[in-house]
Amino acid sequence: MIVALAAVCFFCALVPAVMFAVNLRYYCEPAPADGAALPAVSVLIPARNEALGIEDAVRAVLASSGVSFEVVVMDDGSSDATAEIVRALAAEDARVRLERAPTLPAGWNGKQHACWALAHAARNPVLCFVDADVRLGPECVSRMAAFLEAGGCSLVSGFPRQVTGTALEWMLLPLIHFVLLGFLPIVRMRRGSDPAFAAGCGQFMMVRAAHYLACGGHREIRLTMHDGLRLPKLFREAGFRTDLADITRHASCRMYTSAAQVWSGLAKNATEGIADPKRIVPVTVVLLLGQVLPSFALIYTLLTSIPLLWMLWHHAFILGVSRPVEASVFGVAFIGSLVAAYLPRALAAPRFRQDWRSAVFHPLGISLLLVLQWYALIRKLRGGTVSWRDRTYAKAESA
Repeated sequence: MIVALAAVCFFCALVPAVMFAVNLRYYCEPAPADGAALPAVSVLIPARNEALGIEDAVRAVLASSGVSFEVVVMDDGSSDATAEIVRALAAEDARVRLERAPTLPAGWNGKQHACWALAHAARNPVLCFVDADVRLGPECVSRMAAFLEAGGCSLVSGFPRQVTGTALEWMLLPLIHFVLLGFLPIVRMRRGSDPAFAAGCGQFMMVRAAHYLACGGHREIRLTMHDGLRLPKLFREAGFRTDLADITRHASCRMYTSAAQVWSGLAKNATEGIADPKRIVPVTVVLLLGQVLPSFALIYTLLTSIPLLWMLWHHAFILGVSRPVEASVFGVAFIGSLVAAYLPRALAAPRFRQDWRSAVFHPLGISLLLVLQWYALIRKLRGGTVSWRDRTYAKAESA
């Protein structure tokens, strides 16, 4: 029994480890534009009470090179100085515009409504939706526009470097890359437009305006809290192709600044991802067996006076099975599980500039992630509300 469990753990850890290693070859940084003729881009920033950071966000975009662009900020009912700051920037630079979001209608998520309004305010054929807490590097927009053109896609998305400070930030946010690259076959994603392989990051998404409007854009996902998943899926359902790029070196984002923000921010859209009722049980089993149990078993072995290998030998003796064979199989599976569980994190930490502590405490991070997913699902099943940006929503749309 214990040998079979070790083998299952090894399999559950090995599959995402192999997938992660393979995906690293294909999840690449977008190439430089190198003087290629690129369509003009409208960089669109939805902003609600972003006075502390909106100037830095806009100035970062204004430093962009290699592509013609405008910057449109949608003030989504801010009660702080967001609008005044953007208005001052617009007076300095004609490429900046301030727009006011219409009153939020019933049945809409605030961000999706602001993005839909931004799309109609834009003047260029390529739309680039960027969150207000993202700081773009000078080549980010041009590189992603070239990536969009070269791949013939309708939507491309990039994952910025996640800046973390508090323990819950560095424990949980780096798992974005682990889940993405450990479970999404990027090669299959690029072969067609199957919605099952939809993925993206709501912090940075670039689309062709005509295709965005053709499939309904944010209007068709008006209830969602997770446009990073739902917008690419909508495009692929309409037959359009989407793609992903690594913009770690070309954009950064401090998504949250406290443990409370991390918890509420990740929980708000969890039921549209891992915590979807159809996914959460198998995902929980796979992650517990492959990422958590081997490490906890090792800790138990080190902290107790009854080594786990001795327990295996005793178990094999009772069953009358050859102890050396059982021990060898168990040892390989047990050690292999640990190596496979930590391999993606060891590869990811330097590549995506992640806090090394996140990799060291990987099993704990996975455990916290699963607790958060179950919390979000139970809250949804009990009819709980989701609050974000001073707005309350009855529930999030299912993916």
